[in-house]
Amino acid sequence: MVKRRKPVSWPQAVWHSILILILFVGIIFAYILYLSRDLPSLDQLENYDPDLVTRIYSADGKVLHELFYERRVFVELDEIPWHMREATITSEDKRFRDHWGVSMRDFFRAVVMNTLTMRYSTGFSSITQQLARNLYDTIGFRKTLIRKIKEGITAIQIERTYTKNEILEMYLNSVHFGHGTWGVQAASKRYFNKNASELTLNESALLVGILPSPGNYSPIRNPERARTRRNTVLWLMRDQGRITKDQYAEARARSLNKLTPEQGLGIAPYFTEYVRRILELEDEELNINIYRDGLKIYTTLDTRLQSIAEEMVMRSLIANQKVLNERLFNDEEEFSKLAYLGIYPEDTVKLMMQGLMPMYDDLRNKLLVQCSFVALDPKTGAIKAMLGGRPDYPDQYNRAVQAPRQPGSVFKPFIYITALDNGYPVTKQLLDQPVVLNVQNSDGEWVKWMPHNDDFSTGGLTTLREGLRWSKNLISVRMVQELVPAVEVVRTAKRMGITTPIRAVDAIALGTSEVYMLDAVAAYATLANKGVYSKPYLITRIVDRFGSTIKEYYPQQEEVLSAETAYLMTNLMQSVLDRGTGGSARWKYHFYAPAVGKTGTTQRYTDAWFVGFTPQLAAGVWFGVDDPQVSLGNEQFGNRAALPAWARFMRTAYDSLEIGLKPINFERPKGINEIEICSVTKDLPTKYCPLEKELFIKGTEPTRRCRVHR
Repeated sequence: MVKRRKPVSWPQAVWHSILILILFVGIIFAYILYLSRDLPSLDQLENYDPDLVTRIYSADGKVLHELFYERRVFVELDEIPWHMREATITSEDKRFRDHWGVSMRDFFRAVVMNTLTMRYSTGFSSITQQLARNLYDTIGFRKTLIRKIKEGITAIQIERTYTKNEILEMYLNSVHFGHGTWGVQAASKRYFNKNASELTLNESALLVGILPSPGNYSPIRNPERARTRRNTVLWLMRDQGRITKDQYAEARARSLNKLTPEQGLGIAPYFTEYVRRILELEDEELNINIYRDGLKIYTTLDTRLQSIAEEMVMRSLIANQKVLNERLFNDEEEFSKLAYLGIYPEDTVKLMMQGLMPMYDDLRNKLLVQCSFVALDPKTGAIKAMLGGRPDYPDQYNRAVQAPRQPGSVFKPFIYITALDNGYPVTKQLLDQPVVLNVQNSDGEWVKWMPHNDDFSTGGLTTLREGLRWSKNLISVRMVQELVPAVEVVRTAKRMGITTPIRAVDAIALGTSEVYMLDAVAAYATLANKGVYSKPYLITRIVDRFGSTIKEYYPQQEEVLSAETAYLMTNLMQSVLDRGTGGSARWKYHFYAPAVGKTGTTQRYTDAWFVGFTPQLAAGVWFGVDDPQVSLGNEQFGNRAALPAWARFMRTAYDSLEIGLKPINFERPKGINEIEICSVTKDLPTKYCPLEKELFIKGTEPTRRCRVHR
């Protein structure tokens, strides 16, 4: 016989239901706690600290470049126009000001719609939920129920922590607008090249229209889709009474033709890359992250001088490339070897060399004329302009600071400075006759080498002044052999800031040891600064996102020459520019300010240099091919290939009223005497001698009377 169960009483049923409900709620609560374990804490919520763009500024206040993982610039809500705020609420969450983080009405509507369509067709994320997802990567981005729960939990916490205005401010500063821009300020700059505070109603609606799908609604890549989305946002704003019919009609009629195209590398890319590398060496010491911390990096660069440098160097690049092209086109064997004509068609390579189409990467180091250029302030060492390579083929290789090249005669001043420092007067005479040197070849073997002057000339006794004026190689070699040992010249070069290894051999006189362009210009600037070496620097100040200065940089200076030696060497080099190998700067390029300069040319014309300075500005330029085995062309001396860019740069810089440079003379120190001497023997004159005036450091004047004119 089956035993019948007693029926459950109503109180028991209610009690069981309550227990089941409590158990269910407990399970749900435990699951929520489980999901909350990796969500942001209250401290994280209260200390909102988004990644911001670090900006690099020029000395004249221009933004040169930005460093970021995500391009984001924070602005306060008051700086965002009302229509941008209203468009965001209208399109993204019209009940934003009424809910407590999650809109239950939108939630149930989405559940019904997604159930009916049997797919995820309708979302219900509020602005606060989107903010939670944007700020905290622990929530995730996959469209799952778990993500929605995490969003909701964090959104409620955010609503408890911040006001509605603060939430809207954070949202507009964190949301993605496409093309690597995060936040309304970065997007405004990216698309319209203006600040967020200057946005119009039409522009605000366009930006908000991008938000659902930045890739699909990009106004640059898909302008028609972007226009349609903008018009939808404007219609919603009119429909909800946030704008009038007239405002709607006017904004809808606006075109999209003012959008800025894809952005390049910014101003002075070689300089800003150099800044970035310097900062990466200091970020741990300063406890900063240059890609996240929203820093302001103030630099020494002058964009006006940079623009002049790029224009003038480019003119010389074009001219030098034509010479190289002509030489290679007439030398079938070398051209075939360098251009890989077994791989690439000859006509295609010629078009690339003529600038009619981009050159393939693997041909550039043999077929492209390259350059480096540096300009700095001699008094401080502040870098004012820099090119590390061709402006039309920018790359990561900064030839001004990374590519040591043979300087040729640009190195000769170090020999002359050493001689002056050792008490030799500028009237010291040496034979301008051939000499034989022992040098090492590429195989490490010692061989005999007989150098010659560039014009193959020889002569008799020649003073140091005339030797430098005409850049006579034989005089420089004899100075090393007879007056100042190579090891002393190396010490002088190191003292003046040359950082590359310099070989202490007789061939040092011909500039066979490689140097960096930046080092060469800084060393020459020492003469302009009366013998005080100023270490080149490019950053003046680092400021954090709150306006506090993290670090300031100041000139680092050291007196390495006497003022008398510096001035006398400067005067010798003025002869080069006024009446010597650099004379075309005057008569051809019409640069007339008091200045100093020196040409440099290496064997087979593979390197062409010109370095010089005025009391206010030092600059140097180099042209060559990255492969040092490739010659620029026959007779491509420094005064032909490099001097034009330097002279045009200097002339334009001094002619510019905006820059404000005025010609001034080099100041002669008290320890320099000017006396009359015999122009033939360089001794004290008799009354029968032909006369000339010459400068001497006190104590080095001639003491012997001329014995020729009696």
